Amino acid sequence: MHTPAPEPQATPRLGGRLAVAIFVFSLIAFVTESQLTQYVQTNLGYRQPFFLFYCVHSSFTIIFPLHLLYLLATTHHTAVSLFKGLTIALTNQLDPSQQSTHFPKRKFLRLTLALTVGITCPALLWFAAISLASVSDVTAIWNTNAFFAYLISVKLFKLRWEPRRLLAVSLATLGVTIVVYGGSTSSAHDEKDVVSTTATFSFKPSAPLVGNLLTLVASFGYGLYQVLYKIYAALPSDPEVSSERLYQQIPEEEEGIVGTLTGSRGAIPEDAVYPPPFGFHPNLLTSMMGFFTLVLLWIPIPMLHYSGAETFRLPPNGTTVMAITGIAFSGVIFNAGFMVLLGVWGPIIVSVGNLLTIVLMVISDIIFGAGLEALTIWSLLGSGIIVLAFTVLAYDMFTKRSS
Repeated sequence: MHTPAPEPQATPRLGGRLAVAIFVFSLIAFVTESQLTQYVQTNLGYRQPFFLFYCVHSSFTIIFPLHLLYLLATTHHTAVSLFKGLTIALTNQLDPSQQSTHFPKRKFLRLTLALTVGITCPALLWFAAISLASVSDVTAIWNTNAFFAYLISVKLFKLRWEPRRLLAVSLATLGVTIVVYGGSTSSAHDEKDVVSTTATFSFKPSAPLVGNLLTLVASFGYGLYQVLYKIYAALPSDPEVSSERLYQQIPEEEEGIVGTLTGSRGAIPEDAVYPPPFGFHPNLLTSMMGFFTLVLLWIPIPMLHYSGAETFRLPPNGTTVMAITGIAFSGVIFNAGFMVLLGVWGPIIVSVGNLLTIVLMVISDIIFGAGLEALTIWSLLGSGIIVLAFTVLAYDMFTKRSS
């Protein structure tokens, strides 16, 4: 018999406490990241959007090593047994028809490079758009990625529209629009209420139409990324995949349909921890994305510098360095949680759930910003609609799984 993953680390139910805890910490981390980014760019005057993006995404590299150290410290498993189980899972996932036990290195590199491109392109488009269009437009259009995630899921798999999910996604999009546009018309303060994948910035619009179109492409790309991650990157043992036929990998002609978890390679080695502990697989992918960002995406920095698009300068003092470190650390927590939850809950619920960060941003502005002056009837109404939309989706998820 192979070594099973310890019970606390096992893949949880869709509504399990561990998944909910990760979701809560991810939301808090995102708000922390946004507020620190705003502090760096406004209070400290350090406006280097691409460099901040590079720092945050490169820091993803540490996620997997930290998870490995945690498992070694809290379980009786060895690094070898953990890596064996992870290798088996990845081999079965990436090359189910292969008869040998050789790890498919090329397919793994292609997958992680594709994930890096998939998460980077929407973020970079957002950075480009935010300097061309208004903050309110970019924020509202970007957060339609929840609707795109559902639309792509329905169209890609030729599914029937589910009225409850469609209602929830539409309500969430409406709630975001009310918060953004209602707040922008009530006070200039809300010009700083920007929620994005990585950072918050405020610039004078110069080409609104171009900026809005770029944001629309970025939002669609981000929704597509979430769905494709679920199809091609999440393990078949993840709850949403194993309990629902919605996210099944589209087979290649020469490979046929994905096989079972163990494929045709025979018995699992006795010392392998299989299936991998909860979050171990997505954290490996996230770290690989961070590694590729670190070694490849420094190249545009000198190009941006010499072109004048973004003149590079190092952080001027220790306060700025500490703040950037906080941005990177909170970004690590948010993105690690996001990748794990994509496998546990799926793209539709996660994308709508992420809109709760807008609600938390309103609350944080009240606590750390302008106080009750930041609270308007529009922010209350929009936040309430977003919470209602997520509640509808959560109810739909729990009732569907319990039945």
